Amino acid sequence: MQDNVKDMTTGNPYRLILGFALPIFLSQVFQQFYNTADTLIVGKFLGTEALAAVSSSGNLIFLLVSFFAGTALGAGVVISRYFGTREYDHVSKAIHTTVALSILCGVFLTVVGVAFTPTLLRWMDTDPDVMPQAVEYFRYYFLGALAVVGYNNLKGIMNALGDSKRPLYYLIFSSLLNIVLDLLFIGGFGWGVWSAAVATTISQAASMILCLIHLCKPGTIYQVQLRKMKIDGRIMREIIRYGFPSGVQNSVIGLANVIVQTNINSFGKLATAAYGSYAKIEGFAFLPVTSFTMALTTYTGQNLGAMEYDRARKGSRFGILSAVLLAELIGLGIFVSAPALIGFFTDDAQVIAIGARQAHIEALFYFLLAFSHAVAAVCRGAGKAFVPMFIMLSIWCVLRIAYITTVMHFTHELSFIYWAYPLTWGISSVIYMIYYHFSDWIHGFEK
Repeated sequence: MQDNVKDMTTGNPYRLILGFALPIFLSQVFQQFYNTADTLIVGKFLGTEALAAVSSSGNLIFLLVSFFAGTALGAGVVISRYFGTREYDHVSKAIHTTVALSILCGVFLTVVGVAFTPTLLRWMDTDPDVMPQAVEYFRYYFLGALAVVGYNNLKGIMNALGDSKRPLYYLIFSSLLNIVLDLLFIGGFGWGVWSAAVATTISQAASMILCLIHLCKPGTIYQVQLRKMKIDGRIMREIIRYGFPSGVQNSVIGLANVIVQTNINSFGKLATAAYGSYAKIEGFAFLPVTSFTMALTTYTGQNLGAMEYDRARKGSRFGILSAVLLAELIGLGIFVSAPALIGFFTDDAQVIAIGARQAHIEALFYFLLAFSHAVAAVCRGAGKAFVPMFIMLSIWCVLRIAYITTVMHFTHELSFIYWAYPLTWGISSVIYMIYYHFSDWIHGFEK
């Protein structure tokens, strides 16, 4: 097997999944440092209004980026499947198609993000006091959208081939670079909130370049070559088939979160700052679960591509159980230590109290969120990407928005917004449980 490429169709499934998930977890930790460093340093050096400005754009950034991140998942499914069947020519075509597609998507996202920033933030009912700084942060962030999309796609290629270590090394470097630049730009030079976005862009570009250098390495099945850089029609259709549903799924989750953010913003800048601070904590808390779900997609795709059905079932059960247990342990920890954790981002007692209230409502239900994400990952790896798309669209988007709209019509109480999350997590988990146990997902590629 070539450099850092891992075949997950042989060997102990538990050891393979754990060995693959651990580097992903560590890399996700460092990736989370990007925006968390921005939030932490901005909140401490520039105050509550600047913290609210960064927080107000978080879900909007996720909405616009998440569709392309979902497409990267589809590309990973295609690559891992062909790798499992040993069709290396198709692996190469899929990689070059993915790289070309990521360039086009990155340019498109840059134009949309920069051009429509004020309109989107006004649509989200952003507090007028923080609007100027939010526009600055958002626009500078999206000037680096090509780096964001490019890195996610290149990392997805490496993960699909079983290499989860190199993306970790690159992220460690770029995350530390981001923190140094944040401290230099804001703490040293005294620049505004926009400089935090510039630091993130530079750091993301560094990690993308490092990934690209590795993938251009000669003599490997994954070598990226300029002369092969084109979109293959057949491969593109497969990526769309498996990636478009994941992209839509991510986008509808992002849209629902934007609606939630809009309602949160209506309670003022303190609620916005609290919501953004809690989101960073939850982002870190859920990284172990995300690591298992990414491992599950690659593991399932490779084993079903090789028609190793029993291995796929065995590994999926282990991954789902691990994700659920980890999530609940983390939730208990956050429930107990919420005020102290929110206090890392701000010294404002009101912001800390509001953020802790959200944690006390949501954290004990993380096991439901983990179960839904884990089964969705198995579905994507099995070529059943439309299943999680429909479930997320109907429950995490339509039902969540309907619930919030109805509740806010009768009472303007912040806690009811927070309850939208555990309620929809629970309903989706029941549906996923039924699907996992009673459908024939194991033969998804064949059908």
